[in-house]
Amino acid sequence: MIKRYANMALAYAVAAMIFGVFYREFTKFSGFSGQTALSVIHTHYFLLGMFFSLLLMLIEKAFSFSDQNTGKILIVYQLGLNITALGFLIRGLTQVWETELSKGMNASISGIAGIGHILTGICLILLLLKIKKRAA
Repeated sequence: MIKRYANMALAYAVAAMIFGVFYREFTKFSGFSGQTALSVIHTHYFLLGMFFSLLLMLIEKAFSFSDQNTGKILIVYQLGLNITALGFLIRGLTQVWETELSKGMNASISGIAGIGHILTGICLILLLLKIKKRAA
């Protein structure tokens, strides 16, 4: 599992850098200077993707908390994180393009990011409970 956590950290570090560059270049190319949700994809991938994976790697080394269900939790965690990023991407693109959204479309985009946050949050709690159980 340690290698899996290291690979996750590397993948999210690369994704964070890609989205950071995309945010800077896309807004510059579009002549956009306001606030946009594109800016938070970078930080979400660095913190909840790379940093959290590195933390799990170190905790796994110390406590060997992973079991047969940990892989399933990690898949849902990553799904939630990437759904969240997709919501931010859609929201950010509409902000940069100054797209006028209907109330339903606006709520749908917020819902996408919200579902991702919920999945990520639940899995975060489940992983922390596994760690707590093993560390006690």
